[in-house]
Amino acid sequence: MSFSICQIRHVLAAADHGSFYKAARALGMEQSTLSRDVAKLERMIGVQIFVRSRAGISTTGAGRDFIRCVRPMLANADKLVAIMRAAGQGRAGDLVIGHYCSLSAGNLRATMLGWRGAHPDVNLDGIEANRGALLAGLDTGEIDIAIMAGEAAHDGYQREAFWSERVMVALSSSHPLAEREIIHWTDLRSERFLLPATDPGPEIRDMLLGRLSVAGMQPDVRMHQSGHGTILSVLGDGRGLSIICEGGSGTQYPNVVYRPMYGEQGPVLICYSGYWRDENCNPALRRFLQFVKTRYALSFKISENSVE
Repeated sequence: MSFSICQIRHVLAAADHGSFYKAARALGMEQSTLSRDVAKLERMIGVQIFVRSRAGISTTGAGRDFIRCVRPMLANADKLVAIMRAAGQGRAGDLVIGHYCSLSAGNLRATMLGWRGAHPDVNLDGIEANRGALLAGLDTGEIDIAIMAGEAAHDGYQREAFWSERVMVALSSSHPLAEREIIHWTDLRSERFLLPATDPGPEIRDMLLGRLSVAGMQPDVRMHQSGHGTILSVLGDGRGLSIICEGGSGTQYPNVVYRPMYGEQGPVLICYSGYWRDENCNPALRRFLQFVKTRYALSFKISENSVE
């Protein structure tokens, strides 16, 4: 024995309106169709739900019991349909963002907060890992989109430049350079740099080598197994400088200050790009890409798995 959600809906409408005619009008259907559905359900369950008369209809005792039981069933079914429809449109479900950047400040933090505010029903999760692990996560589907510094091409992924952030120098507040509002590359040629061996440390090291290597002399760059947070926490003792992206400057450490790095053309910027697999059909990903595209006035093309 089984009956449909439509039949339950017709029974409840009839009970609420006290009339097959009024219920049919409210549902936008023929009275004969609604009456037939109700009668079919009554035969199916072997119980008379309504007493018919010229004055209208009234529920039987068994009918009231039936209606009391099926009303939450219909409400749950409607809720399930709404949830599934929202998930199909990317307004619910799950979205996993991979990154190796700090979320203490910067555009990634602002973007994720803005997305959460606009899509509260999407479960947003973040995975912080190095570049290799993030790309592996894209391959396995564990990660929907990875946001990383740089614009290196990777076969099999779609990549788009999302935004740029300033490069900052982190140094002791007692360091002579801390008195300056901005710091130029030429100010750093005799300094010692402490960087993490994990991403984005190697990229920053390459940037330093490219900018500060002069006449066969290379900058003093020390790579550490500690994370950026640990390195920043010891800079206040004057052990050296570190280079970070603007997104990491939101956390304060004792006796540590941040100053923007400037080159010949103005502030030194580092680009952040999004990487994802085009065959990823997660509607929440498509909606997130549209969110980023609108937020930063970008013009990249999103796959035909359209966002409604």
